[in-house]
Amino acid sequence: MIKPTITRHPHGIFAIDCEYVRPGLAAAHLVVEGGRAAFVDVGTTLSVPYLLAALAELGVAREAVDYVILTHVHLDHAGGAGALMQALPNAKAVLHPRGAPHLIDPEKLIAGSQLVYGDRFASLYGEIVPLAADRVIVTQDLQRIALAGRTFELIHTPGHALHHHCVVDLQHAGIFSGDTFGVSYREFDSERGAFVIPATTPTQFDPDQLIASIDRQLGYRPESVYLMHYSRVTGIERLGESLKAAVREVAEIARRHATAADPLAAMTRAMLDSWVRRAREHRAPVSDELAEELLRDDAELNAQGLAVWLERQKRAV
Repeated sequence: MIKPTITRHPHGIFAIDCEYVRPGLAAAHLVVEGGRAAFVDVGTTLSVPYLLAALAELGVAREAVDYVILTHVHLDHAGGAGALMQALPNAKAVLHPRGAPHLIDPEKLIAGSQLVYGDRFASLYGEIVPLAADRVIVTQDLQRIALAGRTFELIHTPGHALHHHCVVDLQHAGIFSGDTFGVSYREFDSERGAFVIPATTPTQFDPDQLIASIDRQLGYRPESVYLMHYSRVTGIERLGESLKAAVREVAEIARRHATAADPLAAMTRAMLDSWVRRAREHRAPVSDELAEELLRDDAELNAQGLAVWLERQKRAV
C-alpha cells in the first residue's frame, strides 16, 4: 500500500512528495477550497500513485479535482499530467500557451529530455501520456481562474523557461512559483530562514528575464512562495534579493568559464564551491560534504542551461 508523505500548510494547501530522485526534492501541491481541489504541478508519471493516495488520505474525491495547473512542461513538474488526468474525470489542465502543445503531443518533449537524461529517462519519468486537447485551458497573461470562489491569477514568467507561468493565490498572498523562484531544500534551513539557489536548467535560461520574473513575483508582496523544490518558504523579500544576486553570479560563472577545457565541469565546480560557501555562511545545519551531495545534480543541470545560454549569446552577436 502506498503511503504518501504530506505536509500541511495554511489555507488548505498540502505538499505531496513526488518521490522524484529522493524524498524532499520535488513537491506537488494540492489546494482544497470549499470541497473542490486543484493540483499545482504533479511530478512524473511515477509520482501519480502518490498523488492519488494523498487524495484518498485527505478525503478528497477524484471527481472534486477541477484543475491540474502546470507551471511549465519540464517533466519533473508535468510529466505525470496525462496519467493523472485519466484518473480525474472533471479536471482541466491549465498551461502556458507555449507549453500546452508539448503535453498534447509530447514527442519532442520526450526526445529533448532523453538527450539530457539518456539511460536514466525511463527510471526517472516512466511513460509520458498525452493530454487530450479538449481538456486543456491555455492561459493568457493575468488570466484568472476560480476554485470554489478562490481566485488564482496566472502570470507569465520567463527566464527559467519561456513556457513558464506562476500561480498567484490572491486571497492568501501566496505564489506557486514552479522553478522561477529557485530551489530551496529544507535540509538547509537555519535560524536565518531558508536558503535558495537558482534553477538555470536547459534550455531557455535567460538571466535578465529571470530577474524580471522574480521582481514581478515580489511585486505581489507575497507572504509565502510554494516551490516545487521544495515547498513553502517565507521571508520572501530577503530570499528574492538573494536569488537575484545568485542569478547574476551564475551568469558571471558561465562567462568566466566559457573557454575552459571542459566548460560544463568548470561551471559545475564553480557553482558548487559558491553554494557550499554560501550555505556555510547561512549556518545551514549540514556539512560541506552533504551540501555538495545535495546540490550536485542542480549544479550539473544548471551548467547545461548556462552553456545553452552562452551559445545563444554567441549567435546573437
